[in-house]
This record gives sequence, structure tokens and C-alpha cells, in this order.
Amino acid sequence: MKTFLSLLLVALVGGATSFAQSCGEGVFLGRLSANPYSADSTANAFGRYGSAYSSTSINNPYSQWGSPYSSTSAANPYAKAAPKIIAADGTYLGRLSANPYAADSVSNPFGKYGSPYSPTSINNPYSPYGSSFSAMSPNNPYATKAPVLCGEK
Repeated sequence: MKTFLSLLLVALVGGATSFAQSCGEGVFLGRLSANPYSADSTANAFGRYGSAYSSTSINNPYSQWGSPYSSTSAANPYAKAAPKIIAADGTYLGRLSANPYAADSVSNPFGKYGSPYSPTSINNPYSPYGSSFSAMSPNNPYATKAPVLCGEK
């Protein structure tokens, strides 16, 4: 019984650290997902990463990550250090930013990461990162491998 509990604890701790490892030295800000029931989804209004009251949420207008005035916020249209989006396969998918002029912003319709025609864009409905049927897409509410959001320290 002790062995089983030890293995269970190792599995749980190992799963929790895999999120942090995917962000390297950055801050894990949850998974960019349309799933409102996943515990680590940014769409879960009651979760740590989707709540309007959590300090680690991009949906909190008073947090470092959701304020329209913070330089590291996804909501600031002038931000240069918005959260990075990293796919489950390790592909960099740009920054979750409201800045339509930043080269790596998903809001830039002419950039590599915001164009609806780019293969690495979450805005391309035909790419594995933007399709509403792909397991790696933030647009699929049933995605099992949604991209990770990483903030800079």
C-alpha cells in the first residue's frame, strides 16, 4: 500500500512539474484552452489561471498578466513582453498580446503568429494549432494538449 501511495504521489508531483518545465525560467500561466472545465485552463472562470481574481490569471484586470497597463500583460495593446504561447510539441506560437504591431503577437494579422494563413498561427483554422478539431489547438474545447502560456519573470 505504501508503494502504491508513493507512486501516486510521484505521478502527481511529476505531472505538476511538467507544466513548469515547459516554461523554463518563466511563470506558468495555465493552458490556453477553450475548455471551461479543465483545472489549468484560462477559460475556467473558477480556476487559478482563468479566474478574474487570481494573481496568475490573464483574465484579472488588476494582475500583472491581465492589466491593460502592465508591460507583461496580454491585454495591453503596447506590451512587448506579453505571455508566450508554447504548443505541446514545443513549437513557439507567438505571444498572447493585444498589440497588433508586434511581430510575434497573435493579434498581428500580417505576422507569422497572427496570420490566418500561417502554419504556426492559432488563428489559422486549418493548422494543427488553430483548428477547432486539433488536440493541440486552444480553439478546441476538448483539446487534450492545449498550448501552455508562459510569462516572463
